[in-house]
Amino acid sequence: MAETSLVRRLGLAQATAINMTDMVGIGPFITLPMVISMMNGPWFLYAWLAGAVLSFIDAMVWSELGAAFPMAGGSYNFLKETYGKNGPGKLMSFLFVWQTMIQAPLVIASAAIGFASYFSYLLPLSPIQAKLMSGGVVICIVMLLYRKIESIGKISVVLWVGVLLTMIWIIGGGLAHGNFLSPIKHINDGLTVNYAFVAAIGFASVKSVYSYLGYYNVCHLGGEIINPSKNIPKSMFISIAGIAFLYMLMNVSVVSVIPWHQAKDSQFVVSEFMEKLSGHTSAKIVTCLILLVAFSSVFSATLGYSRIPYAAAVDGAFFKVFAKLHPTGHFPHISLLFLGGVAFIFSLLFKLSDVISAILAMRILIQFISQALGLYLLRKSKSETNFPYKMPLFPIPIFLAILMWIGILVSTGFHMVLGGLSAITLGNIVYFTKAKVNKEWPFKLAKHPTGKNPQHF
Repeated sequence: MAETSLVRRLGLAQATAINMTDMVGIGPFITLPMVISMMNGPWFLYAWLAGAVLSFIDAMVWSELGAAFPMAGGSYNFLKETYGKNGPGKLMSFLFVWQTMIQAPLVIASAAIGFASYFSYLLPLSPIQAKLMSGGVVICIVMLLYRKIESIGKISVVLWVGVLLTMIWIIGGGLAHGNFLSPIKHINDGLTVNYAFVAAIGFASVKSVYSYLGYYNVCHLGGEIINPSKNIPKSMFISIAGIAFLYMLMNVSVVSVIPWHQAKDSQFVVSEFMEKLSGHTSAKIVTCLILLVAFSSVFSATLGYSRIPYAAAVDGAFFKVFAKLHPTGHFPHISLLFLGGVAFIFSLLFKLSDVISAILAMRILIQFISQALGLYLLRKSKSETNFPYKMPLFPIPIFLAILMWIGILVSTGFHMVLGGLSAITLGNIVYFTKAKVNKEWPFKLAKHPTGKNPQHF
């Protein structure tokens, strides 16, 4: 008889590999000049530091929830549990899945679009060719993920090694150049801490935070992690610390060779950095490695997101077809194919700069802020829920995370905020319509005198 549930086959190393490959991706290579341009000074490193601090604080929220509720779907389960399975949690978890069906393909598409954009350093592509390549990346990823989870874990480790080797080579090139410490020594040159600086940090952090996103990917795979109460928090903190260290070193390395006022206008800054150090052949090789990193990111992100509609469908809160597992591979193949299909369409339609801001605006309110507040309410209610991991200085990290996410949301811009609110509003309409038809919260009928509830539609 075929299995009907996910199996725990991913250990700490594989969970960390999945997180880190998702976090790096094409992000830091394409956002590095964006961040420098927005900060417009040698103090751009503070924006990367701000992204790391926010990620670390927010990871405390994810760690508590991930260790307490280690199931497939991540935030879907967190919102349901923290706001009440039979109450507002039904609405909040539905809204998360609703926005995920749009936001997850945007994340996948952003990495695929970034891949095609950076490939232009090797071979200039026309707009149509670039779209075909980004779409092809999505198709290849879906094909690679169409297999058992233990095979995917092994692939993730191989891709992780590729990510680390690429970063080490870039950092090593800057060290060998001999001017590595110069950007750090001059980080405060001309710096004035005023409203303009704070505003610049906010806008630049939209891009730097994008490059850290993925530290929580392991939570989406909670039902497949071995010893989740320990490995989920550990994998997140290890991932953030490791990636923050590598990002800072990479930024310092690049601007030690290409001054910041030149780097801010470069479309292929890392490739040009390597070309200046070691010639055109080395630049092509590092570009190929960056493309491998981008491919790895799409692989990891698609893997995690494919578990969210599956988890909701198994719970009866989403379309039943998404609850189906592959008959022999035991992975949610319908969910994988659907998200991959939508991501393919998005990769043909959108530009990268718009996608980055849209991703953050779509998820901040429902996912990051709502689940942080939900954790606070659950802890304050003296719930009997067992929390294997408890954040230090509770509830200060929760409030700090909420305030920082609000700042990032505002910095995405009015149109992006409006778009996110519109998606949430439409999701509310769909939920309450469905709830009224099915007599679910808040329209649940009173119990019969027999004590039995009426049958749902």
